[in-house]
Amino acid sequence: MDYRVGQIGRIFTVRMDHGEDLLGSLKTLASKENIQAATFLLLGAVEAGNMVIGPKKNERPPDKMWMSFGDAHEIVGAGNLFREKGEPVVHLHAGLGRAEDGRIGCVRKENRIFMVIEAFVFELTGFEAERIWNEDEGYAPITFK
Repeated sequence: MDYRVGQIGRIFTVRMDHGEDLLGSLKTLASKENIQAATFLLLGAVEAGNMVIGPKKNERPPDKMWMSFGDAHEIVGAGNLFREKGEPVVHLHAGLGRAEDGRIGCVRKENRIFMVIEAFVFELTGFEAERIWNEDEGYAPITFK
């Protein structure tokens, strides 16, 4: 385990509208506001999207199982944002549901918003960290400077 102590900086209340790309909108906010690190909560709905719902086997690096959908799903999620090679990277885990069908996973690629998503973004300050790709593990963990 490795950790740093920091503080909450600015807090952003964000409305993302119908048809916008969920992850792209969060990255745009980070770029526009020069957010280096943040955690966030969100709720609303997506009309089409993609998510990783687990590894095919318990092996590292993982061979991912993907789920794609093309109809509206409710969403509630929590995630973080850190930079990788200077660019904002969003890591979002969410529960999505439609009628009796529910899934939990890591939201990836494009996810179009249905109606609205409201997000509450808490900037993290007082430490420096970035994501650095680890080929052996198959992902870019948070690395403290």
